[in-house]
Amino acid sequence: MKPLAYDLFCGKGGWSHGLMSAGWDCIGYDIADMGGYPGELRLADVLTLNGADMADADLIVASPPCQFFSYTAMPWTRAKKLAAEVRADPARLAQELALFRACFRLQQEAIAASGGRHLPLVVENVVGAQAWVGRAKWHYGSFYLWGDVPALMPRAVAKATKTTAHVNRRDGHGHTRHLTNQAESDRARGVKQPGLAGKRRNGLGANWFAGGAALLSSGSTGRKEASAKIAMIPYEMARWIGECYYPRNAISVRMARALAMEVLR
Repeated sequence: MKPLAYDLFCGKGGWSHGLMSAGWDCIGYDIADMGGYPGELRLADVLTLNGADMADADLIVASPPCQFFSYTAMPWTRAKKLAAEVRADPARLAQELALFRACFRLQQEAIAASGGRHLPLVVENVVGAQAWVGRAKWHYGSFYLWGDVPALMPRAVAKATKTTAHVNRRDGHGHTRHLTNQAESDRARGVKQPGLAGKRRNGLGANWFAGGAALLSSGSTGRKEASAKIAMIPYEMARWIGECYYPRNAISVRMARALAMEVLR
């Protein structure tokens, strides 16, 4: 029997593609079917889930929405104002952090339901999340990780970025391509727009992807599809974590952690 991973906010299955290639079975949860998910897809709001139903898992991975974190990391006046408003309102702050915190709640509920067996959790988000949830343990390009991140991780490759070519950058990574129209960024950089050169549709410019549907609004199917593609977890990172936490390799993970602790002492 293969080990089982639960993929929260699974989208098009970036985590699961890599995990399944490393020998895992995957069950994904999301509020909508983005198409292309390689495992068993269950449509549900993560906030409504009970971790006891995941007690049979060997790993949980999650990529909660990052729009709020990305936007408030921007130097824009509106972004700064929003961040200040949220920090001044405990109820609103809890609402913005609810999906991120739900991942850790589900982990603890699953551990309790399994009789105390530790169940590793890896949560991915953007660099801007650090201002709200604390410093990440590691990052692979612009993909930042919290939770039970293996002590030894592969080096990031140049293509590992959610937000290549965005004009607004922090820490060397553009991290709001999914949040704003990529065409706006490319126009600012003098990049010719594919497919709709010189044209505008509702002020949004050309497509994010050549041959794709024009992204007319933040709630459009085309824009959701584009966001899902951009946010996909790098295959190399997902496979590495899958190999590290595969049951037969668990001793190697423990040894790597112990070695890392010795180096830090």
